[in-house]
Amino acid sequence: MAKNESNASIVKRLRRAEGHLKSIIVMLEGGRSTVDIAQQLLAVGNAVTNARKMLVHDHINDCLESAVRDDGRTSRPGIQELQAIAKYL
Repeated sequence: MAKNESNASIVKRLRRAEGHLKSIIVMLEGGRSTVDIAQQLLAVGNAVTNARKMLVHDHINDCLESAVRDDGRTSRPGIQELQAIAKYL
């Protein structure tokens, strides 16, 4: 998947989570059941987690491509970038 397509997919997921989060606020203000609210919060948390994973995995793929050169040698900046993003897995 191209980076622009991937970013568009991530934005779509986050916008959906944003709308969901707004509805949770309405649920809280309306006195909805705690169980219902907790379930919706879990769904939003999962959506954000999945968006983060997609972003990190795409970046890792980019890092790997830039870290390994055509001549088989490795690029130190590419490896450092990979190490920096890995902590977000």
